[in-house]
Amino acid sequence: MLESAAGPGPGHSGDSRPVPERVLLFGAGYVAGHIAARLSALGSEVAVSSRQPPLTAESRRARWHQVDVESPDAVAALVRRVRPDAVVAVHGPSDITWCETHPAETMAAHHGGARNIAAALDGRPVLLISTDNVFDGHAESHGESAVPEPANAYGRAKLAAERELLATQDALVLRVSLVYGLGDTGARPNFLTSTVRTLRSGRPLLVPEDHWNTPVLVDDVAHWSAALLRAGRRGVLHLGGPRRIGRAAWARHIAEALGADPALVRPAPRTGTAYACRPRNACLHSELAGRYPELGPHPPADVLHCTPALIST
Repeated sequence: MLESAAGPGPGHSGDSRPVPERVLLFGAGYVAGHIAARLSALGSEVAVSSRQPPLTAESRRARWHQVDVESPDAVAALVRRVRPDAVVAVHGPSDITWCETHPAETMAAHHGGARNIAAALDGRPVLLISTDNVFDGHAESHGESAVPEPANAYGRAKLAAERELLATQDALVLRVSLVYGLGDTGARPNFLTSTVRTLRSGRPLLVPEDHWNTPVLVDDVAHWSAALLRAGRRGVLHLGGPRRIGRAAWARHIAEALGADPALVRPAPRTGTAYACRPRNACLHSELAGRYPELGPHPPADVLHCTPALIST
């Protein structure tokens, strides 16, 4: 159940409340950078933090602090120094294939980091960006009432992080489906960015023919995050795009928008690709979002409508 710190129920509008004055993000990657930029545009003083200096343009515009989220002393010291009014957790490795072969490191970063963040909150609200990989993918899509059954090491670590932060009673867990956008200069760019680069180079692209997502534009993640922080929500909420689409179909759509040879897209069984550890259906929908007026101005974009516009910019 999703609630508001100002009182549960659909009559509450977050637009009447200011954004937190100071926000600290644990994480400085592509998604964190866009959340930071949105909060900054709304008037928050924002800081991002990570072990290494940020690579993405949006994160580099924010004030950056070096921190090892696996160190409880370092996390506590950073919270004392920044004195945030709210915290956003977007930390830990997100390359699902890498996580599957490094389960201990993945759990230490996500769960251990969440435990350290929880210990340092001292009553502050926290927003955790989580994943559709907390589900096994047997259903075509998963709402908030679905029981988590993680599909892989990444999902198990994220679910452990969720439970750690929800136990504080001051957390909102926002599970997002596959996030996309252009301009991702991180170490492992999102699917749209990497597909565009591969096809523009004329190289073939091996993609699973049996893997479905409800892709979410990174700007929508940022808008929802800011609106939900402003409204003071707590609990679990899902953000999935309005279209369920297979990776191969999306890749062909990208090729068409680019004017690239569609034969470069090589469909293959998921088990024979880097996506083997992903759930068959990494899809989310929300049973709750329609009740919350602060989300009304930000309906998730349709991936097929967005892709040509993004590629042409």
